[in-house]
Amino acid sequence: MRRLRTQVGIIGAGPAGLVLANLLSRAGVACRVVERQSREHVEHRPRAGLLEHRVVAALRRDGLADRLLADGVRHGWCAFRCLGRDVRVDYGALSGGRRHWVYPQQFLVRDLIATLTGGAGPPPMFSKTVRAVEDVTTHRPRLVCDGIEIECEYVVGCDGFRGASRAALPAVRHRVFRRRYPYDWLTVLAEVDRPAEGVVYAVHPDGFAGIMPRTSRLSRFYLQCAPGDTADDWPAHRIHEQLRARLAPLPDIAGFPDVHVLRMRSSVTEPLRHGRLLLAGDAAHVLTPSGAKGMNLAIADAIALAGALLRRYRDGDRGALDAYSARRLPQIWRAQEFSDRLLRLLHLPPGKDGDAGFSLRLRLAAIERLGRPGPHAAAFAHDYVGSGAREPESPDAPHAAEGPTEGSAWP
Repeated sequence: MRRLRTQVGIIGAGPAGLVLANLLSRAGVACRVVERQSREHVEHRPRAGLLEHRVVAALRRDGLADRLLADGVRHGWCAFRCLGRDVRVDYGALSGGRRHWVYPQQFLVRDLIATLTGGAGPPPMFSKTVRAVEDVTTHRPRLVCDGIEIECEYVVGCDGFRGASRAALPAVRHRVFRRRYPYDWLTVLAEVDRPAEGVVYAVHPDGFAGIMPRTSRLSRFYLQCAPGDTADDWPAHRIHEQLRARLAPLPDIAGFPDVHVLRMRSSVTEPLRHGRLLLAGDAAHVLTPSGAKGMNLAIADAIALAGALLRRYRDGDRGALDAYSARRLPQIWRAQEFSDRLLRLLHLPPGKDGDAGFSLRLRLAAIERLGRPGPHAAAFAHDYVGSGAREPESPDAPHAAEGPTEGSAWP
């Protein structure tokens, strides 16, 4: 058994784990990232693609956004289609010029890995599964992997809902709040003849559909489907048929390199800490893709946690770590509420709950309200783009002592 020691052990090489590792390593805190998948796998798995205004501002501040700023595309509007109407919501203008950056998650992951391996810290340990997290209530918690044991001072679980970090939580002290929605989404990464100019949401009697920009040649499409559907239930001709019915007009689609079904679930674990084990990202909370909050919330967790750990190591202040869960949970629930609210707007009531025409007209009225300048539309815009303008400055941001930076406040 090979034995290693570090200050912070990080499980998972997704955006949360990699942002945390970069921030800690640059500040001189030793850390090791352990990832069960190969480097090739994590650098190529297509997932999220919209980065909030404040996330990009924070990554830029910490020198982690060079490629993103060079190659990413800014978007400041979305459109809702309902009953033959297209309602454009200029959330960039409504939020004072804040916009999303379109930059696929796998590109950001590649950048973060390259920065870490380029000298910021030790490279992640890929293809190493953490079998157990032990002794988290002592001063020396341990990550137990095949043939390797890593002794740490703190462990951060960024390894998803079914990872080893969550398995180390005692059920009697932690509660998981869950919601299972009465539908799923078919997600289709498609080759297109032109880039999507903005996010499009369609509310349709046959179910929700959406277009999300990714690159000049790829777009992500979503189709509401029955709970329990699999990709096998959706051959190419059926996908084409339903995209045309719900989203016309459509760009020309050349092929579907990636098709699978997203089980529409949300969850929040409380609290986010047990002893010297702390949770971030999907290990702490799972969101639906509605509103594109998942990756952004994970990065926000990482930045808040980096600040708390730096206070611990630089100043000997344990208070920020003790307060991590209490500070993050209200904003996690705020993101959950926004995602849930948008889902309710985009989906008709299940079953035979009233007349579909009535429900569609109610939703069109709500959508038109978002398209008209005013307090209601502005509040939606700030929440949607993640402006940070209506949030207090977080004392746990790594550079908070240097004073507030535009967009650096965290939920």
